[in-house]
Amino acid sequence: MSAAGEPSAELARLAASLAPGTVLVVGTGAGYEQKLLDGRHVLVADEPQSVGGRDAGPNPYELLLMALGACTSMTLEMYARRKKWPLERAVVRLSHGRVYPEDCADCEEKGTKIDRITRTIELVGALDEEQRARLLQIAELCPVHKTLTGKIEIRTTLA
Repeated sequence: MSAAGEPSAELARLAASLAPGTVLVVGTGAGYEQKLLDGRHVLVADEPQSVGGRDAGPNPYELLLMALGACTSMTLEMYARRKKWPLERAVVRLSHGRVYPEDCADCEEKGTKIDRITRTIELVGALDEEQRARLLQIAELCPVHKTLTGKIEIRTTLA
């Protein structure tokens, strides 16, 4: 990384060669700060100072929530546009926490916590109740939502 925090020429070269849909994440050497590159954009992730980071960017869970929120809002806007509904914008607020499940019939161990994402959607525009209800259903169909609630397989190898 350069002194200004921009990707080095080597990182820029690697990022430019990424296949579409592929990202590169590289630690900067400054605490937990990471540069996230997709070949077109550079983002920063970090941890808060309270856990040893420099708070130079969102933490990984905040990035995850941002991805879900962006996908939800985009999906709602695409659907409303296609239907020619008067949705001016969708505002999505999200939070993440670990909670004890109310019904732990499927939990392997007692006292197990589950991850819970709370998503609140505000629909701005002159929509009727039927349109609002349908858009709430459509939110469940956003691709990131479907990925997070589906079976995920992550394969890890060493380079």
